[in-house]
Amino acid sequence: MSFERENSNFIRNIVIDDLENKKHDSIITRFPPEPNGYLHIGHAKSICLNFGLAREFDGRVNLRFDDTNPVKEDVEYVESIKNDVEWLGFGWDELHFASNYFEEMHDRAVLLIKKGLAYVDDLSADEIREYRGTLKEPGKESPYRNRTIEENLDLFKRMRAGEFKDGEKVLRAKIDMASPNINLRDPVIYRISHSSHHNTGDKWCIYPMYAFAHPLEDAIEKITHSICTLEFEDQRPFYDWTVRECEMEAIPRQIEFARLNMTNTVMSKRKLKQLVDEGITDGWDDPRMPTISGLRRRGYTPESIRNFCSEIGISKADSTVDSQMLDYFLREDLQMKAPLAMAIINPLKLVITNYPEGESELIEIENNAKNEEMGKRFVSFSRELYVERDDFMEVPVKKYFRLFPGNEVRLKGGYYVKCNDVIKDENGEVIEIHCTYDPATKSGSGFEGRKVKATIHWVDANNCKPAEFRLYEPLILDDEPENEGKHFLEQINSNSLIVKTGFVETSATENAKKNDKFQFIRNGFYCVDSKYTTEDNLVFNRIVPLKSSFKPNK
Repeated sequence: MSFERENSNFIRNIVIDDLENKKHDSIITRFPPEPNGYLHIGHAKSICLNFGLAREFDGRVNLRFDDTNPVKEDVEYVESIKNDVEWLGFGWDELHFASNYFEEMHDRAVLLIKKGLAYVDDLSADEIREYRGTLKEPGKESPYRNRTIEENLDLFKRMRAGEFKDGEKVLRAKIDMASPNINLRDPVIYRISHSSHHNTGDKWCIYPMYAFAHPLEDAIEKITHSICTLEFEDQRPFYDWTVRECEMEAIPRQIEFARLNMTNTVMSKRKLKQLVDEGITDGWDDPRMPTISGLRRRGYTPESIRNFCSEIGISKADSTVDSQMLDYFLREDLQMKAPLAMAIINPLKLVITNYPEGESELIEIENNAKNEEMGKRFVSFSRELYVERDDFMEVPVKKYFRLFPGNEVRLKGGYYVKCNDVIKDENGEVIEIHCTYDPATKSGSGFEGRKVKATIHWVDANNCKPAEFRLYEPLILDDEPENEGKHFLEQINSNSLIVKTGFVETSATENAKKNDKFQFIRNGFYCVDSKYTTEDNLVFNRIVPLKSSFKPNK
């Protein structure tokens, strides 16, 4: 058995080595989120890695909820995580909850007590922290460290029975208070929490700590490669100690890789929850959020996210990815898929004074300039139109070729029009421009006369739909938002959402459904908002502008 290693990464090479050396007949990976929030783009990297490896090597992958902290977890998050994984295009072989293993975890903790490798401690959390020592100084032993096995078994039994208050006692592993690895200085493995659990209800009042539960879960499920981010590298010795001393049959291998960091993006679930709780965003699925549900609502495609994760690769070195790279892959995906449409976001009325009143015609326009298979559509055209206010200047600046008094432009798919007159309100603001058109200049007519230097888009004022346009910019104004030197709330962009009202052409959008995506000519890629769109209120989210100077490094 041999596998292609070109363009591989170190984790994939480990898997290949293990298969080629017959260490494993097949691999089992897992994606183990804690259901205490919504998944974000950083989780997408882990999802693509774990599910992708299992798919490539014909292995299996589990979706497991690490639900060992009942205070922060909720079934809402469980359902959102399942939806996000499936939306990204992945399916799991088995679905598990860490809480289903609570009985076995308890029994393994009892085994450690019987082996003299765990003890019940009465120190408070602050005292345990003080006793732990520092990276330069060893810790000191708890006065309760040498309780007898019988006493520890009795106290742990009473902890489970609910005799003690929260924080009154903990169960600690008995390893080495002088270890240079601070994670081995008698870590807490069970704490008391009289809290109802989303899966087990009130059955338990003691809960295992994540660092103790996670290796046991992996071993129970016979995970071959337990892939996690670099912050767990220092925990690996305790991971291995737990598997060994709890006498687990299967021995998983923990492998760490660098987490995803992105410019102008917060990846901390705690911080994201703060944005939601303080009303800075309108929920976890706010299109400005880096959550998968937020990206989905904004209009990102699963293909673009998977391609992005493939491009950034897997490494051991921390780095920060330009958020524009994700936008690049979104444009690459949408430019062949999203139909063209005309939308006017900041409307100005244009009246063609020599066009017959009460008449209209159909203008043929392509549905996607880069994908001929999408065909063409017919757009209504009449005497009164809306154009973008930015496409007119009463006093043009140098090299401005769009509409101004005396200048001629082409209307997309239609005719040449020449600006002749300007109508203003009592405040001197231009509210209407009057033009004349040349009937001989219709697109496709073969007209070969004079040339114009600009083509602008439009919608028929008598056959269009009012719409709301939500224009997004990065929520965080910092290239390194996880820098704790500055509070992230100080980096909030007050202009991250600008709402405009305008019009869209009826022909392209009359059957628009929530989450449908469009390429609005000269404006950007847009998605029909799934939250605020109603039958009477069409709302579009701008996903990304049409162009960017960003190019990924090759």
